[in-house]
Amino acid sequence: MTATSKKSRDLAESIFSKTQTQSMSLNRIISEQDAVSQAREAKTARLRELRLEKEADELAAAASLAASPKRAGKR
Repeated sequence: MTATSKKSRDLAESIFSKTQTQSMSLNRIISEQDAVSQAREAKTARLRELRLEKEADELAAAASLAASPKRAGKR
């Protein structure tokens, strides 16, 4: 192998290594963002379920109060 051939190969390997490292970093960042997004969506869904459950309980309580007969006050 000649000296210029070795230099060219070393340069090509260096450029490839840099590109590969950047690609791996980008993939890691994207994976982390996906994990954060999925966690946020799961938390939002859980909180929505809790809110809907609470609202349903409040509606049921209001309906039972409205349905109960009113007592006449003392004279």
